[in-house]
Amino acid sequence: MGKLRETALILGEGPTEFYYFKSLCDVFKRLTIKPDYPKHTNLKELDAKIAEGVTMGYSHIFCIIDMDTKDKEPERSQYQRLKAKYAKPINKPREGIRCQVEFFETHRCTELFFLYYFRYTSRPYDNQGALIKDLNKCVEYRKMTEFFIKTKGLHGYFERNGGSLEKAIANANRSMDEKLKDGRDYTYSELGKLISTLHEL
Repeated sequence: MGKLRETALILGEGPTEFYYFKSLCDVFKRLTIKPDYPKHTNLKELDAKIAEGVTMGYSHIFCIIDMDTKDKEPERSQYQRLKAKYAKPINKPREGIRCQVEFFETHRCTELFFLYYFRYTSRPYDNQGALIKDLNKCVEYRKMTEFFIKTKGLHGYFERNGGSLEKAIANANRSMDEKLKDGRDYTYSELGKLISTLHEL
């Protein structure tokens, strides 16, 4: 039996998003944020996690999507089907379920939003490695669980090293404005919009 409560389940596709959003729990003290991720990074697993979150009674489920793995078929079509499946809010009053599922995309990957803590870029990246190399010019970063644990919270770590969440949000929003204006399909992040949505909850 689901319970009605203002709670957000944040589903990333892997540990990076899990550790990042866990580190934001201090920023959103009044909100119950539970980050989670599938054990295998495929869309079928993500779909199962969403369904589980709906049953558990979360009012909001936010899915963090790395678009570099959605560039090609069959992933692109599978992802579009998943988005379409959850396009409308889920409302089952008898079961006490009211849930909005939303998708927030970043191209190439979440590390772009981390770079936006420090500076803006709209350059195309051929791969994740090139993006992480640019991030390392601003702050030491390793895409490893041991590193995420060592930082004692990615958000705080970025801010201690001269980054800023406000700057990241502004840069992410700028990337989305440019994407709409120029029609570009690379180097953008909707995570600024997600952070603003969390602030409103």
